[in-house]
Amino acid sequence: MRITNKIMENNSLYNINNNKILQDKLSTQMGTQKKLTRPSDDPVVAIRALRLRTSVSELTQFYEKNAEDADSWLDVTGKALLTVTDVLTDLSKKANGAANKKKMVDDLAIYLEQMKSLKDEFYSTGNVDYAGRYVFTGYRTDTTLTFTEAEIKETNPRYVIHEQLKMSDFDRTNYTDIGNLEGMNASNYDKSAVNELDVVNSDIHRMRLAYDSLDEAGGVKIEAIGTDKKTPVSTITADTVSLAKKPDPYQIIQEANKNKVSKTVFIPETGEVLFSDKAYDDLNQKSATLSGSDTEIRISYTKKNWQEGDLRPEHYFACEGTTTKNGVDKTVSYNPEYLQGEENEQAMEYDVGYNQKIRVNTTAKEAFSHGLARDIDDLERAVNTLKEIDTTKKDLEKVMKGFDEGTTDYEDAKVKYEAAVKAYDYIREKVHNMFESTLSSTKDYLDSTNIAITDNGTRSQRLSLVSNRLMDQRTTFRNLQSENENVDIAEATIQLTSAKLTYDAALMATGKIMQNSLMNYI
Repeated sequence: MRITNKIMENNSLYNINNNKILQDKLSTQMGTQKKLTRPSDDPVVAIRALRLRTSVSELTQFYEKNAEDADSWLDVTGKALLTVTDVLTDLSKKANGAANKKKMVDDLAIYLEQMKSLKDEFYSTGNVDYAGRYVFTGYRTDTTLTFTEAEIKETNPRYVIHEQLKMSDFDRTNYTDIGNLEGMNASNYDKSAVNELDVVNSDIHRMRLAYDSLDEAGGVKIEAIGTDKKTPVSTITADTVSLAKKPDPYQIIQEANKNKVSKTVFIPETGEVLFSDKAYDDLNQKSATLSGSDTEIRISYTKKNWQEGDLRPEHYFACEGTTTKNGVDKTVSYNPEYLQGEENEQAMEYDVGYNQKIRVNTTAKEAFSHGLARDIDDLERAVNTLKEIDTTKKDLEKVMKGFDEGTTDYEDAKVKYEAAVKAYDYIREKVHNMFESTLSSTKDYLDSTNIAITDNGTRSQRLSLVSNRLMDQRTTFRNLQSENENVDIAEATIQLTSAKLTYDAALMATGKIMQNSLMNYI
């Protein structure tokens, strides 16, 4: 094959150009510190780079955002729960102090006021938020745990609540009927017939609802639910009786027990449903054919009179809530699945890894029970009753001492005084037992809170382990990404220097070769 000067020129220019391309490539790599400027430079490395970048991006999202946000949520929840334990511990101490029988009525009233303040702090802690999201309200992170005064004024909320209780939730409340002693004092003292036999004390079967100050006109609907956990199989009729009526609801049940008849009474002011012994036995026998002590007793009622600090029912029960804004009523049905035997835990989970999720929230049911507020309500009514009978007792004692001993007036006053002493002893014993019961129930609430703290701490510890692993994984993938994409500067420098020497040598050789041609010899 004949090699002409033209061929030699073309080949020299082609090789020199390739050398310049290589120099440009190496210079670009040194400037960008990356092996690739376009996928076509090395398709295999490019594909691997895309995969590694995706992995690093995901790990960064998990580690720097998701895990950090989840940790902050858990931290806020944990601190709030610790506050709750402090409040309950103080509450337990107050209840223990008030359970001392030597305490006077005024002392008990002071303890009660302190316990009410602690109760308010207990529920207000449930409104703690993280970045504007309330941490104890499940999916409803834009809704407070308790009602606020402003919201009550603005929307006038009304709820129909379906509270799902069990036969095991029945308790017994003690009631002392003081007869004509009620309201008697030194100023209105008369000779109406009163003696110790008129003072009657008894225990009454009771189902205590989650709220008091209920709607009297709406009454109450009581149903026993079948084994399928959703179908009512029996309805219990309850009379709505206000505390202001005579005879009062407790006296009605006492009379029913005396006559051994079935009677159920709903008290709207206190949120109690009272059962006579026979009514309770009938329901107990019915439940024995269903699910025993686990038989659901569904009680539906209406509440319109809300107060600041009341727990919102949508966080606990199936209910229908109606609010009014700008003259327009809006009704929302909450948790209807509860009535079908299903319960959504409303667990909020964060993605903190590949196919890894961690629950971050603690729901209201786990830490904030209605029971504490209802215990304090019961105590307040009992202490007020004790105050009244104590005043009556002291007034009757003054009246008795105002008569000469042995006279008819003296004997009459003495009978009334002894009746008042008997009533006082009954009610004082009841108050003592209630403070002891509150001490016990507070410990139960504290146990529930400690369980919530443990669960929250366990999640936090697991998140810490996951975060450490994410940090290690991100470091590993970043190293792989660097090895795959980043150029070795030392190696690139050597290659660029070599290419430059080659380029210079090629120019020198080409220059010498191209100095002579066939024309020089013609």
